[in-house]
Amino acid sequence: MNFKDHFSGHAGLYAQARPHYPAGLFEWIARNAPARGCAWDAGCGNGQASVALAAHFERVVATDPSAGQIANAQPHPRVEYRVEPAEHTSLDGHCADAITVAQALHWFDLPRFIDELGRVAKPGALFVAWAYAGCSVDARVDAVIAQLYDGTLGAYWPPERTLVDEGYASLALPFTAVSAPRFEMRVQWNARQLLAYLASWSAAQRYRAATGEDAIAATTQALHAAWGDPEQVREVRWQLAVRACRID
Repeated sequence: MNFKDHFSGHAGLYAQARPHYPAGLFEWIARNAPARGCAWDAGCGNGQASVALAAHFERVVATDPSAGQIANAQPHPRVEYRVEPAEHTSLDGHCADAITVAQALHWFDLPRFIDELGRVAKPGALFVAWAYAGCSVDARVDAVIAQLYDGTLGAYWPPERTLVDEGYASLALPFTAVSAPRFEMRVQWNARQLLAYLASWSAAQRYRAATGEDAIAATTQALHAAWGDPEQVREVRWQLAVRACRID
């Protein structure tokens, strides 16, 4: 099937510039999975979540339809990468104790993916999807980021981005809901590292392709003014929105 590929063209930047998910999230997934034999990381991208899962599961199968993303994925002896869509995989039936989707569920054909979940999941398997949107530093920096996100790039976000902004709250998942704790990502970055993250946004890439202009370069002066010394390391935070279910 065709898929909306917003990241293959800058997969290397995406792999380098994205923050890492908190270790506590994967510890929680492992504790709540019925066993720790096999995890499936769907829409794995550069494999960030896949490798983190491998610290807790004997085997991780990580799938993504983008060969560019898989080519930039971090190797791990317990992670097997496969270039294939989440809606139709080569995984065996009823093999996965945990199934995860990190920052990708909004790209899926949800009804077809739900069917594949039912085929691949072991009875009682844990399904966890999470997403994050805007980051926070302080009021001045946050205002610059908000102007970029909603103003300059507002029209260049794919429509699926609304699902991320709402934390997947409106998605109907026909499984038993599981309450998840709150998780937050935190990194210590300078202004250059934050700008690289902003450049990895799909809307920034779409803006450049459509206009020939670099929205991040145009934002740099305002960000530096709000940040102070651009080499100063500051804390950047994201709230994770988590949807978790038990597949019976």
